[in-house]
Parts: sequence; structure tokens; C-alpha cells
Amino acid sequence: MDAGEAVAIGARARMIRRRRGRSLTVVAGLAGITKQYLSQLELGQRGFNRRGLVEDLANALGCSVVDLLGQTYAQSDLTESVVASLADIRIALNDYCLDEKPVASPRPLEALVSETDDASAHRDQAHYNSAGQNLSAVLLELQSHVHARKATDRQMALGALVDAWIIAAAVAKNFGYIDLSLAATQRGYDFAELHGGPGVLSFAHWYLAHGKMRAGARKQAAAMLIQGIDEFSPSVQLATSDTAVAQMVGLMHLTSAQTAGRSQLSDDAHSHLDEADQIARQVGERNALRRHFGPTNVAAWRVAVGVELNEGAQAYADATSLPINMQALGSSERTSALHLDFSRALAQEGGQRDWDAIRHLDAADRIAPQLIRPDPMARELFTTLDRRAPRRVWELDSLRNRFGIRRSGSADC
Repeated sequence: MDAGEAVAIGARARMIRRRRGRSLTVVAGLAGITKQYLSQLELGQRGFNRRGLVEDLANALGCSVVDLLGQTYAQSDLTESVVASLADIRIALNDYCLDEKPVASPRPLEALVSETDDASAHRDQAHYNSAGQNLSAVLLELQSHVHARKATDRQMALGALVDAWIIAAAVAKNFGYIDLSLAATQRGYDFAELHGGPGVLSFAHWYLAHGKMRAGARKQAAAMLIQGIDEFSPSVQLATSDTAVAQMVGLMHLTSAQTAGRSQLSDDAHSHLDEADQIARQVGERNALRRHFGPTNVAAWRVAVGVELNEGAQAYADATSLPINMQALGSSERTSALHLDFSRALAQEGGQRDWDAIRHLDAADRIAPQLIRPDPMARELFTTLDRRAPRRVWELDSLRNRFGIRRSGSADC
């Protein structure tokens, strides 16, 4: 692997630290790691196997997570149509405020709701190129309906508009436009407040907190999640068929567990996981707004949180002792993410488990390449597994080719 990939994050960390004029000792102390560990990270001798570690180091360096991770997408994935879609989403965001009616002749509302649902399905299967196509037109036309139709149609338009903005946020995030993703999420939340329904509002509240966590604003995300749990729990309905709010509160608990895990707060993380599990057992396998909340997804999140807590091998053993029913997820995005978490969990143990880690990373990429190949954590994981492999194996060569990573001139070991 070339220097631009093998030690990219470590090299950026070293460059930012030096430009900040901070010593290894100071930055290591702020990040909660040893000076020796930080030095190994900077030299590419240790991998960034936890998202929380990346966030802690970014905070210690006084930079954003994006600054540290660098490009979060492969340039070859940014086709002309994708670039145009992202530019149009930004225009839709900046050209019109919430209370403005766009200059547009909207298609029938039912057609726009259907198109939004199709985009949501593409996002769920990690087909982000397809999800972003014509999305800006849908956003503007739905907003036109919000300001032009009677009350019942307005609520329908607002609900679809919230979902459309969250889809736009997911597309922007996947292609590395973190600022656009957060702005789109905030716009979706603003329209959710206009809608006022607890199902829509709890969804937007959860997703905005989740977005803040991804951007490294961990404390702000944690506070927003606790606020959401307190605010929406009284609206939870378990005795009716409409369990959307319960599902969103469950997702808030899961994201709270991940946030706590990244802060190494093990008790808090496991407490939130247990709360989510209790809700999931009562509502069963559900899929409000294609978020797949239920016992299967809670089991998947336990693995992700376990990786953040450096409990990867145990989390993997617990998850596979009663195999996770991946068919129940029904989502390429979630299934691929689970395989990636399995790989990260096994890589924490190393040794012979690296072969299983390679197998799961290979599965994750084959299921959802648009999700995995631009992911800096997945690429860093490949680097670690490739470096530790005692011999060349076909799966690693295949992953290297698919990820577009060049082999270095050094021996493959």
C-alpha cells in the first residue's frame, strides 16, 4: 500500500499536531492515550480501529474528524451526475428558506411521495447514486406543496419532505460532503418541527443527533439524545400497530450506547443497549422509515458498540452464539455495516481471527460497495489486515483492487 493510504491518517495527525505546535505528550494526554501509542499511530504502525479514537485525537488536535480522515470518498465514484446532484441539493438548501414557496410547478403530491419512497429504498440498499438522482427537484416540489395545499395534504407533504432531506443528508455524507450532510439534516429537522407529529419529529431528532455524533460533536449528540429520550418516551405506544415513536426512542438508546462507547463509558453504553433491547422485544421486527429497528438490529449495534469499547472479540462471540438473522434486516446498508463491524471486532483480537476478519470485510464490500469503499475506517482496516497478513491471499488482493489501493514496493507481510 502506498504512503497516501498506508499511513494517511497518521501522517495527517502528525502534520496537524506540528502545525498546532503541540508535543506528542500534550496531544496524547488530551486524547487519553500514551505518548508511545500516539507515535505509533502517526507512523502508521498502529491502526485506528475505533471511531472514538479518531474523534478523541481530532479533539486533541483541535481539528475536525474530516480534517483528520481526509477524503472520505474515492474520486472515481464522483461521477458527473453525482456532482450535479450534490450541487443541486446545496442550491435547494440555500435558495429557499422554510417559509418560502419555491418557484416551481410541482407534480402531483402522490407522485412525489412515491418518488421519495423510491429514493429511500435506494438509500436502504446503499445505492447512493440512484438515491440522489432528481432529489433536489423532489425537495423543491414538496416544499411548494407545503405552501400551497390544504392542511391534510400539507402534513403529507411535510412528512415526505423530512424524509427527502434525510435521504439527501445520507447521500452527501456518503460522498464526503459532511457540511452539506449536516445542513440537510438540520433542514429536515426544521420541517419536522413544522409537521409536529411525534413519529416524524422523533425520527428527525434522532437523525440530527446521530449526524452530530458522526461529525465528532459527541457531547452535543449525547445531550440531544437524552433530551429526545425524555421528550418522546411518554408518546411511546406499544399496544397499537403504530410503534414509530417507540422505534425512534429505541434508536436513540442505540446511538446513545455508541456515543458512550466512543467515550469509553462502558456501563452507560450497556445500559442503553439493554433499554433498546427491552423496547425491541416488545415491538418486534419493525421498519418505520426504513430504519429496521428490532431485536436483530439491536444485536447488530451491540457488535458496533463492543468494538468502540475494545470488547470486539467478546462482542463477536456473543453475537454469533445465537446467529443474527441477517435476512430480517432486509437492508444492504445495514447488512454490510454489520459485516464491517464483525471484521473490526475480529481484527481487535488479531492472530488467526484475521482470516475471518478478511472474510467479513470482503462480504461487506460485495454487499454494499458504495458504502464500504469510500469509508476511511474500512480502508484503514484493510491496511491493518494487509500489513499483518503473513502471506499474500487472494481475498486481500481482490479487496486491494476493488478499493483502488496500490501495492507498495515493500514485501507483503
